[in-house]
Amino acid sequence: MFRTLSLKMAQQTKATFTLNTGAKIPAIGLGTWQSKPNEVRNAVKAALLAGYRHIDTALAYGNENEVGQGIKDSGVPREEIWITTKLDNPWHKRVEEGIDSSLKSLGVDYVDLYLMHWPCSTDPDDLKKHLPDTDFIKTWAELQKLPASGRVKNIGVSNFGITNLEKLFADPSFKITPAVNQIELHPNNPSPKLLQYCKDKGIHVTAYSCLGSTDSPLYKNKTLQELAEKKGKSVQQVLLMWGLQRGTSVIPKSVTASRIQKNFEMDGWELSADEITTLDSLTDRFKVCGDAWLPIKVFFNDDE
Repeated sequence: MFRTLSLKMAQQTKATFTLNTGAKIPAIGLGTWQSKPNEVRNAVKAALLAGYRHIDTALAYGNENEVGQGIKDSGVPREEIWITTKLDNPWHKRVEEGIDSSLKSLGVDYVDLYLMHWPCSTDPDDLKKHLPDTDFIKTWAELQKLPASGRVKNIGVSNFGITNLEKLFADPSFKITPAVNQIELHPNNPSPKLLQYCKDKGIHVTAYSCLGSTDSPLYKNKTLQELAEKKGKSVQQVLLMWGLQRGTSVIPKSVTASRIQKNFEMDGWELSADEITTLDSLTDRFKVCGDAWLPIKVFFNDDE
């Protein structure tokens, strides 16, 4: 079973996790999925001024340009910021074009982490179709070439379960272990087997939808509410600490400056082992991001 970490009153706002490349990814970042146009720029600026040093975006979000503007608006030097972006499904046969498009939109010369967004290559002319001559193994073979160019410091995957990771590792073209697997994680989708699997393989895990996304059922969970009240924290802060103490980086999404600040107030406290166990014991299950919208199945219910 996956063991949780004790933070020992650490300064989580400055904490990092060391990847298998030796790079250090900030423990807390700002997620930008589903942020509305014109909100992202201000959110990114607010986050960086509040002390965040990790900004997560993706070509599919359609907001890389605004993210780049927010970074410039903040005045924080580029070298102090960890930028993660992702290759979109219709770009699997155009990896070089994909990274160049993202760099141009972001207005930067490199990204710190470039992820394959989904293990699914779709037809650019018909997003309901899977490309018959391309799969995620071939895409990873192309991604493996990027670090040598200097445009990408680290490569990884997103939404990869054990089944697809095993397929990737077994292929003869596989040479570089993903530095990160970004997956949906919260107490109602804890995926302990996948978390342990990634740890065993030396893959760091970043938790997206770590708050359960917009209007999360978790916010109304009585156990969580009582625990938050006991700790003198918000439900969102408790959820983030749960993720951090499991050894994952977290990328909560918000466009409200006050919430962005609140989500970053994680220093000087932690959850006890019993409190972690309480959250681990929540029985309800839901996923924010399933695979029904994709032309192929990518989740196989083997990660619990």
